[in-house]
Amino acid sequence: MKQIYTKTGDEGTTSLRGGMRVPKDDLRIEVNGQIDHLNALLGVVRQQANLADAPTALLHRIQQELMVIMSHIATPDGETNPRPLHVHELTAQMEQAIDSLTQDRTVGFVIPGDNPQTVFIHVARTQTRTVERRLWTLHRQHPINAEILVFFNRLSDFLFSLV
Repeated sequence: MKQIYTKTGDEGTTSLRGGMRVPKDDLRIEVNGQIDHLNALLGVVRQQANLADAPTALLHRIQQELMVIMSHIATPDGETNPRPLHVHELTAQMEQAIDSLTQDRTVGFVIPGDNPQTVFIHVARTQTRTVERRLWTLHRQHPINAEILVFFNRLSDFLFSLV
């Protein structure tokens, strides 16, 4: 097994894709940390929220895509990332799920905590909004694929539809 620690970050830098060193508080690293946090929360949602199989499977595919998105965020400007994005297809799948999940109910504001199964969904939804805000900040400095921005906006809607 490869060693976990490298000691290369002990002085406050880390690597982007391809080895370029940047400060650990570089905005791309911050955004990826927020996405990583969201991914962990979605894992909790999949384990704790008692969802039907279809939303659970979609959440798992979303988690896999978050890893791809993180690699794109960590790709230096001007370089190409060979990992294909599937955000367009996942956004369409989320829209179909949202329509299906909300067709027979009134959607409005909800106070988190009334249902123990949905608490983690609300936490993941708010973390998705944090990621989305940070992505827009990043987009102004290091333009990213616009479909990624749409994907996160729809993801927060999808999570809301699950409660």
